[in-house]
Amino acid sequence: MTRTPAATPDPTTPATTAPWTELLSAAADSSLAALLPTADQDWSRPAHGLDWTCRETLDHLALGLTGYAGLLIARPRDRYITLFASLDPAAPVPACLEGVGVAASFLTSTVRDTAAQVRAWHPWGHSDAAGFAAMGITELLLHTYDITRALERPWTPPEGPVSAALTRLFPDAPADSSPFDALLWCTGRIPLPGRPRRTEWQWDGTPHGEAGTPRTQSHPRS
Repeated sequence: MTRTPAATPDPTTPATTAPWTELLSAAADSSLAALLPTADQDWSRPAHGLDWTCRETLDHLALGLTGYAGLLIARPRDRYITLFASLDPAAPVPACLEGVGVAASFLTSTVRDTAAQVRAWHPWGHSDAAGFAAMGITELLLHTYDITRALERPWTPPEGPVSAALTRLFPDAPADSSPFDALLWCTGRIPLPGRPRRTEWQWDGTPHGEAGTPRTQSHPRS
């Protein structure tokens, strides 16, 4: 059963974990519901705009969601955690989607259990639980878009998680487009009127009001 997303939290204040956990769960529910009906299609084809296949993109999702949870738990000062999640390469797509759902639940639980004042390392800005929830939402939304585009399946994500993640990670996003179009433009996936497609991009994971990281690093594959 798909969970109903909560109202978008105010990203300028410390994390209120209940709304963010509900938004993250809603993003995961929408993504998995969109992807499961495509399980019998050719997942060896490239995901839209990526070097990975659709199937390899699921590995990236599982790795990212688990990694964000691990960073919040371990809180290393200057590196990624040493735990790497992977999906069974021989598993069928429905089982792989189950694995992505497990990874999303792992992150959701970690966000729920992390105090608002906690900060954890990320190369694009030390972040709080809300920031890592927004990163997880962004990964889910973007890569579901990449896969559904490749498999020619229409999909529209829920607006609540889109708007929350966009506001939290991309405070300079264009305000004259729909939230999802703005997110796709911010992450180098589409052009917008008067705005060419970005060739380099990165989000700012730092809580608003804290020093962020310069947006200079190319991110062509996420």
